[in-house]
Amino acid sequence: MGQNCVIILFSGGVDSTACIHYYLSRKFTVFCIFVDYGQPAKIYEEKSVEKISNYFSVPFKIIKTNHSNICSPGEIKARNAFLIFSAILENPDFSGLISLGIHAGTSYYDCSPVFIKDIQKIIDGYTNGKIVIDAPFINWNKKEILKYCCDNDISLEFTYSCEKGDEIPCGKCMSCLERVMLNANQ
Repeated sequence: MGQNCVIILFSGGVDSTACIHYYLSRKFTVFCIFVDYGQPAKIYEEKSVEKISNYFSVPFKIIKTNHSNICSPGEIKARNAFLIFSAILENPDFSGLISLGIHAGTSYYDCSPVFIKDIQKIIDGYTNGKIVIDAPFINWNKKEILKYCCDNDISLEFTYSCEKGDEIPCGKCMSCLERVMLNANQ
Protein backbone atom coordinates (compact mmCIF):
# COMPACT_ATOMS: atom_id res chain seq x y z
CA MET A 1 0.00 0.00 0.00
CA GLY A 2 1.12 3.56 -0.56
CA GLN A 3 0.22 7.20 -0.31
CA ASN A 4 -3.07 6.77 -2.20
CA CYS A 5 -4.24 4.24 0.37
CA VAL A 6 -6.35 5.00 3.40
CA ILE A 7 -7.56 3.02 6.36
CA ILE A 8 -10.75 4.57 7.67
CA LEU A 9 -11.59 3.98 11.30
CA PHE A 10 -15.22 3.15 10.67
CA SER A 11 -18.00 3.27 13.25
CA GLY A 12 -20.97 3.01 10.90
CA GLY A 13 -22.02 6.58 11.68
CA VAL A 14 -22.51 9.65 9.51
CA ASP A 15 -18.98 11.07 9.84
CA SER A 16 -17.04 7.93 8.95
CA THR A 17 -19.51 7.19 6.14
CA ALA A 18 -18.81 10.66 4.74
CA CYS A 19 -15.07 9.82 4.98
CA ILE A 20 -15.54 6.79 2.72
CA HIS A 21 -17.12 8.93 0.02
CA TYR A 22 -14.51 11.67 0.51
CA TYR A 23 -11.59 9.34 -0.18
CA LEU A 24 -13.26 7.32 -2.92
CA SER A 25 -14.03 10.56 -4.77
CA ARG A 26 -10.31 11.38 -4.57
CA LYS A 27 -9.41 7.97 -6.07
CA PHE A 28 -7.92 6.50 -2.91
CA THR A 29 -7.83 2.79 -2.25
CA VAL A 30 -10.10 2.56 0.79
CA PHE A 31 -10.02 -0.07 3.51
CA CYS A 32 -12.18 0.21 6.64
CA ILE A 33 -11.57 -1.05 10.14
CA PHE A 34 -14.25 -1.41 12.79
CA VAL A 35 -12.97 -1.91 16.31
CA ASP A 36 -15.26 -3.80 18.66
CA TYR A 37 -13.85 -2.72 22.01
CA GLY A 38 -16.90 -3.68 24.05
CA GLN A 39 -18.88 -0.52 23.37
CA PRO A 40 -22.62 -0.77 24.08
CA ALA A 41 -23.52 -0.01 20.44
CA LYS A 42 -21.19 -2.61 18.91
CA ILE A 43 -23.94 -4.90 17.55
CA TYR A 44 -25.75 -2.17 15.62
CA GLU A 45 -22.56 -0.35 14.64
CA GLU A 46 -21.18 -3.59 13.20
CA LYS A 47 -24.37 -4.16 11.21
CA SER A 48 -24.12 -0.62 9.82
CA VAL A 49 -20.45 -1.07 8.96
CA GLU A 50 -21.25 -4.21 6.98
CA LYS A 51 -24.16 -2.61 5.09
CA ILE A 52 -22.29 0.62 4.31
CA SER A 53 -19.11 -1.19 3.27
CA ASN A 54 -21.17 -3.31 0.88
CA TYR A 55 -22.95 -0.19 -0.42
CA PHE A 56 -19.61 1.47 -1.25
CA SER A 57 -17.93 -1.83 -2.24
CA VAL A 58 -15.03 -1.30 0.15
CA PRO A 59 -13.41 -4.03 2.22
CA PHE A 60 -13.61 -3.91 5.99
CA LYS A 61 -12.15 -5.79 8.88
CA ILE A 62 -13.40 -6.18 12.42
CA ILE A 63 -10.89 -6.05 15.25
CA LYS A 64 -12.19 -7.41 18.55
CA THR A 65 -10.75 -6.42 21.89
CA ASN A 66 -12.19 -6.63 25.36
CA HIS A 67 -12.54 -3.55 27.52
CA SER A 68 -15.54 -4.41 29.68
CA ASN A 69 -15.25 -1.20 31.71
CA ILE A 70 -16.53 0.83 28.72
CA CYS A 71 -20.22 0.80 29.45
CA SER A 72 -21.47 4.36 29.62
CA PRO A 73 -22.26 6.85 26.88
CA GLY A 74 -20.23 10.02 26.44
CA GLU A 75 -16.52 10.61 26.23
CA ILE A 76 -14.31 7.54 26.31
CA LYS A 77 -10.84 8.71 27.32
CA ALA A 78 -8.12 7.85 24.75
CA ARG A 79 -10.62 6.18 22.38
CA ASN A 80 -9.34 7.70 19.15
CA ALA A 81 -5.70 7.07 20.05
CA PHE A 82 -6.63 3.48 20.87
CA LEU A 83 -8.39 3.10 17.50
CA ILE A 84 -5.38 4.49 15.64
CA PHE A 85 -2.97 2.18 17.45
CA SER A 86 -5.30 -0.78 16.87
CA ALA A 87 -5.20 -0.09 13.12
CA ILE A 88 -1.40 0.10 13.16
CA LEU A 89 -1.01 -3.07 15.24
CA GLU A 90 -3.33 -4.90 12.85
CA ASN A 91 -1.49 -3.55 9.77
CA PRO A 92 2.19 -3.20 10.79
CA ASP A 93 3.49 -2.78 7.23
CA PHE A 94 0.88 -0.26 6.11
CA SER A 95 1.89 3.09 4.65
CA GLY A 96 -0.59 5.79 3.72
CA LEU A 97 -3.35 7.56 5.61
CA ILE A 98 -5.32 6.53 8.65
CA SER A 99 -8.48 8.59 8.77
CA LEU A 100 -11.01 9.46 11.43
CA GLY A 101 -14.34 11.18 10.94
CA ILE A 102 -13.81 13.55 13.86
CA HIS A 103 -15.18 17.07 13.52
CA ALA A 104 -15.48 20.47 15.17
CA GLY A 105 -18.11 21.11 17.79
CA THR A 106 -17.01 18.74 20.53
CA SER A 107 -14.85 19.52 23.53
CA TYR A 108 -13.11 16.13 23.53
CA TYR A 109 -9.32 16.39 23.23
CA ASP A 110 -9.16 13.45 20.82
CA CYS A 111 -11.53 15.24 18.45
CA SER A 112 -9.35 18.32 18.05
CA PRO A 113 -6.66 19.63 15.69
CA VAL A 114 -4.24 19.58 18.65
CA PHE A 115 -4.85 15.84 19.06
CA ILE A 116 -4.15 15.22 15.36
CA LYS A 117 -0.89 17.15 15.63
CA ASP A 118 0.13 15.40 18.86
CA ILE A 119 -0.75 11.87 17.71
CA GLN A 120 0.98 12.44 14.36
CA LYS A 121 4.23 13.16 16.16
CA ILE A 122 3.93 9.88 18.07
CA ILE A 123 2.96 7.92 14.93
CA ASP A 124 5.93 9.41 13.06
CA GLY A 125 8.19 7.99 15.75
CA TYR A 126 6.74 4.50 15.29
CA THR A 127 6.45 4.51 11.49
CA ASN A 128 9.19 6.84 10.24
CA GLY A 129 6.56 9.03 8.60
CA LYS A 130 4.97 6.19 6.59
CA ILE A 131 1.54 6.85 8.13
CA VAL A 132 -0.28 10.17 8.15
CA ILE A 133 -3.25 10.68 10.45
CA ASP A 134 -5.96 12.51 8.53
CA ALA A 135 -9.26 13.98 9.64
CA PRO A 136 -10.78 15.67 6.58
CA PHE A 137 -13.69 17.14 8.56
CA ILE A 138 -11.73 18.32 11.61
CA ASN A 139 -12.75 21.95 11.02
CA TRP A 140 -16.34 21.19 9.96
CA ASN A 141 -19.35 20.96 12.24
CA LYS A 142 -22.10 18.34 11.95
CA LYS A 143 -24.24 20.60 9.75
CA GLU A 144 -21.36 20.97 7.27
CA ILE A 145 -20.85 17.20 7.18
CA LEU A 146 -24.55 16.68 6.57
CA LYS A 147 -24.44 19.28 3.77
CA TYR A 148 -21.50 17.38 2.25
CA CYS A 149 -23.54 14.17 2.42
CA CYS A 150 -26.60 15.83 0.88
CA ASP A 151 -24.59 17.62 -1.84
CA ASN A 152 -22.97 14.31 -2.81
CA ASP A 153 -26.07 12.10 -2.56
CA ILE A 154 -24.51 10.00 0.20
CA SER A 155 -27.16 7.70 1.59
CA LEU A 156 -27.28 7.71 5.37
CA GLU A 157 -30.04 5.12 5.68
CA PHE A 158 -27.67 2.42 6.94
CA THR A 159 -25.83 4.58 9.48
CA TYR A 160 -26.24 4.05 13.21
CA SER A 161 -25.55 6.63 15.91
CA CYS A 162 -26.58 5.84 19.48
CA GLU A 163 -24.09 5.50 22.31
CA LYS A 164 -26.41 3.31 24.41
CA GLY A 165 -26.58 0.64 21.74
CA ASP A 166 -30.32 0.04 21.76
CA GLU A 167 -32.00 -1.31 18.63
CA ILE A 168 -34.16 1.80 18.63
CA PRO A 169 -31.84 4.77 19.34
CA CYS A 170 -32.41 6.31 22.78
CA GLY A 171 -32.90 9.88 21.53
CA LYS A 172 -31.03 11.27 24.56
CA CYS A 173 -27.29 10.66 24.15
CA MET A 174 -25.07 13.18 22.34
CA SER A 175 -25.01 11.06 19.16
CA CYS A 176 -28.80 10.82 19.07
CA LEU A 177 -29.23 14.53 19.75
CA GLU A 178 -26.85 15.33 16.87
CA ARG A 179 -28.84 12.94 14.67
CA VAL A 180 -32.10 14.73 15.56
CA MET A 181 -30.46 18.05 14.65
CA LEU A 182 -29.28 16.57 11.35
CA ASN A 183 -32.72 15.24 10.47
CA ALA A 184 -34.34 18.58 11.34
CA ASN A 185 -32.00 20.34 8.89
CA GLN A 186 -32.56 18.02 5.93
